Amino acid sequence: CPALPTAEFADVTAEMYQLGTRLYYECDSGYKRRSGQHSVIRCQSVKQGASWDYKEFECIDEKTLLSTAPTTKSNFTQKPERKTPQKQENFSEFDQKEQEVIAKDLCGPPRTIPHASLSPNKKFYVGQVLHFKCQRGYDKRPPTSGTRTCKKENGKIIWTHLDMRCTNDS
Repeated sequence: CPALPTAEFADVTAEMYQLGTRLYYECDSGYKRRSGQHSVIRCQSVKQGASWDYKEFECIDEKTLLSTAPTTKSNFTQKPERKTPQKQENFSEFDQKEQEVIAKDLCGPPRTIPHASLSPNKKFYVGQVLHFKCQRGYDKRPPTSGTRTCKKENGKIIWTHLDMRCTNDS
C-alpha cells in the first residue's frame, strides 16, 4: 500500500492484521529493552490459521539495570485468529475472492506488554482496515471516528477517503 496519509490530532489502530505484517514494541520512557531480546513480532501462518510470532521481550526499569534484583519473565502466546472483518466494502469479483482468502488468515490485536507500546506501522497490505479516533483534548467533529481501507481500485492500490476531522478550535 502507499504511505498512509496523515490525520491531524487522530490516533490510528487496527483490529486485524494481514499475514506478513511486522510490528515493533518500544519501551516507555524510563524503561529499556532487556539485552539480547528482539522487539519485532510478525503475523504468520500456522496450521490453525494466523498467529503473532512473539519472541521473548521485556522492558525493565532503568534503575533495575543498575541492581542485581531478580526480574520476572513474561511468556506470551496467542491463539490463532479466525475472525472476519466486521465491515466488507464493495469489491470486484476478483477482489472479493482475495478478501475471502485474507479474512481466513488475519491476526488479531497484538498483546500488550508491560511498560511498552507498539510503534506506528508503516507497511500495510491490500485489505488492511485502520480505525481513526480523535485524540483526547480535541474537539470532535462528526463523525468522531472513521476508517481507511487499503484497496485495489481500477488497477491502483489506494487508501479510501477518511471523512473525519479533529480540531482544537473553541
